[in-house]
Amino acid sequence: MAEERFLTETKHQRFRPYSKYKDSGVEWLGEIPAYWEVKRIKNVARIHTGGTPAGLLDEAFEEEGIPWVKPDQLQGDCGIVAPDRRLSYNAAKSLGIVIAGSSLVCGIGTVGKTGHALVDVCTNQQINAITFGPKVINRYGQFMTVCLEQEFARRANKVTIAICNKSEMGEVPVCIPQTEEQRSIASFLDRETAKIDALVAKRERLIELLQEKRTALITQAVTKGLDPNVPMKYSGVEWLGDVPIAWNLLRLKHIVQFLGGGTPSKDNLEYWQGDIPWVSPKDMKSWIVSDTVDKITEEAVAGSATKVVGPDTVLIVVRSGILNHTIPVALSGSEVALNQDLKALKAQAAVVPEYLAYFIAGMQSPLLFAWRKEGATVESLELDLIANTLIPLPSVSQQRIIVNYLKRETAKIDALVKKVQEAVQRLKEYRTALISAAVTGKIDVRDEVRR
Repeated sequence: MAEERFLTETKHQRFRPYSKYKDSGVEWLGEIPAYWEVKRIKNVARIHTGGTPAGLLDEAFEEEGIPWVKPDQLQGDCGIVAPDRRLSYNAAKSLGIVIAGSSLVCGIGTVGKTGHALVDVCTNQQINAITFGPKVINRYGQFMTVCLEQEFARRANKVTIAICNKSEMGEVPVCIPQTEEQRSIASFLDRETAKIDALVAKRERLIELLQEKRTALITQAVTKGLDPNVPMKYSGVEWLGDVPIAWNLLRLKHIVQFLGGGTPSKDNLEYWQGDIPWVSPKDMKSWIVSDTVDKITEEAVAGSATKVVGPDTVLIVVRSGILNHTIPVALSGSEVALNQDLKALKAQAAVVPEYLAYFIAGMQSPLLFAWRKEGATVESLELDLIANTLIPLPSVSQQRIIVNYLKRETAKIDALVKKVQEAVQRLKEYRTALISAAVTGKIDVRDEVRR
């Protein structure tokens, strides 16, 4: 585990343990400093469960009101993302106003996810607000709460949906040092986590730059080719600009066959016990899609609007919230069926499927603008706009050369991205382990604050 790895590493670092420990009597806490106390949360804090204004009445909300927090806005010891809705004072008062500094813990669904109130807020019914009393300073309580995610989750009732109510949360034991020591620990963690966060931010920015380089590489190859000296001509399409003079410009509907999908009846459970991968937007996370979360039977295919397509078929998402910023594109790695939120583009002889997939991947921004369906209530792409898009195409042999080049070069970038992502993950694990070690007394950081 990350904490065990961290504790092993710290033997050779500056962090030292306390001079004397005692058994906390709590398995997951283990030994704690001899003079620290173990208390249940209910004995050192007040816990309040939020709510939702009846019927979400418009009069309950106002632009300059009190922030109304939901679970997706919780950001651990960093606080919360600015809520998108605010309550009137009367509506907030009826739900219960949570004072600034309180810890916020999701008790329904993603149990244990935490944040804290930067200002006075209200929360919805999924969140329990923990307002600590005089024995626990807010910042120490916030760090301490972050470390309790697994304990909250362990105590959740998972019969239908995971729930850890405020009574159950109140029973969770925590270890508490003296107030001044809490301040020292909180100050130390603020300083050290800020350093780690800065490193994480730099590496995440590097990932963004690598991904931008990857996209630019693809864009250049599928619109200009690999020879920088080749004569060019204007494509007639503003977002394409000039393309090699020998390339053809063909509408997508002339080089692919479009196939849609559907969803077999959820009421017939036998439909969902087959071995045919059924692709939905949640499966479109890799370049080659061969396996899926859901699988269906041949009877399900025959009894629904879903279609089965063969390997090397280009798949794109045409309806999903993700279309706000990207078009998921992939190639089928085997025979797969589709749901109604995807389209399959079955390439004809003039186009290499992977070349077409690279074109869509490299031209994300202009294609999103060109293909988006106006006035739709859900983010979606318009099939007619897709079908009439002009695609610049070199010969099939040149397409294959470009595909091989892009495979080789993007693989190099992908390897770098993976390496940096692994470094980011290690930093985040170290950060979590450092917080846990400090607030459970496994390391003594009091002298660190004075350095």
